[in-house]
Amino acid sequence: MRIKALICNCKGLSPSFKNSDMNTLPFDLESDLDVDYAIVHPELCGMGGSRVMEDVLRSAVDDPDTLIVVGACEPEAQSKLFEKLFCKTGFNRDHFLPVDVRGARNEEIIERLGEKIGKRVQPIMRRH
Repeated sequence: MRIKALICNCKGLSPSFKNSDMNTLPFDLESDLDVDYAIVHPELCGMGGSRVMEDVLRSAVDDPDTLIVVGACEPEAQSKLFEKLFCKTGFNRDHFLPVDVRGARNEEIIERLGEKIGKRVQPIMRRH
């Protein structure tokens, strides 16, 4: 199972991220969770962020063992924001794990992402 983690910090302007350190978070994620890579983008729902998301989704389309976990705003909002990209790329929505990380410190972000990944990976691991 390959896991790619993307974190959005809402342009760094939202007080929701005042307790997190986005400069160290990718390293923390790669060190503490079994992820292939982690990135922080200032606005995943913006034009540049959408291009990053599209590239990441396309890279995972032909790999049924890749999960994309996104730490950002409310999960339903994420699903709606990225719906066009799911359709455009043919990405399997079941491999998209949106997580609300607003108001969290790095340790809490790692915990939230880890819980979401664990819930998704455990049933797969039991089948093997």
